[in-house]
Amino acid sequence: MPRHDTAFLFDLDGTLIDSVYQHVLAWKEALDREGVELSVWRIHRKIGMSGGLFANILLRETGLEITADRLDRLRQWHAEAFNRQHAQGSVRPLPGARELLAYLDEQNIPWAIATSGRMETAAPNLEALGVDPAKVPVVTRDQVRHAKPDPDLFLAAAARLGVDIQQSLVIGDSVWDMLAAQRARALGVGLLSGGYGHAELQQSGAFRVYDDPADLLRHIDEVAARD
Repeated sequence: MPRHDTAFLFDLDGTLIDSVYQHVLAWKEALDREGVELSVWRIHRKIGMSGGLFANILLRETGLEITADRLDRLRQWHAEAFNRQHAQGSVRPLPGARELLAYLDEQNIPWAIATSGRMETAAPNLEALGVDPAKVPVVTRDQVRHAKPDPDLFLAAAARLGVDIQQSLVIGDSVWDMLAAQRARALGVGLLSGGYGHAELQQSGAFRVYDDPADLLRHIDEVAARD
């Protein structure tokens, strides 16, 4: 079967893995531990951008001094809290995630994962999906200069696949994914599974919006070009 020209570039948390609210609670625990008081809803609105930028913005909103040591502590404590939740079994693939990836493999449609998380939090999610980074291109925050809403992650993922970014679909669940897709000159497809609304995703650049991976798979003919 010939290889398709269109490639799928997936975000991970909230797009393939049901983990957005676990990340919110992990960040809340880290911020509380650092003595930073922020409402949970404010944290949720920042999920999806790079961890470093996320922490910078949150600290800026509180008026606290931003130091490299403080950011390192927050990242470490967030990773510890998130991985603890993962070990307790509260983080799972979203409905249809494994089936969607299997379908793309069957159709010989190239795909990659581009996540603003670092490998320390991405690794358990990849294992839950059954994704082997030795066989599937996986680009994490560790591997690029800037993460979302900058386009670096998706540009790197397209390069790893050897495809034209302008022939690629960015599948994400946050406004930060859609903004990064626009900046990369790729088409954005939004999923509601991250907690952002239909209108928010569209206004940020999504040309189609679906409930979750299962819903996208049911409508795959709307976004995937046929041979």
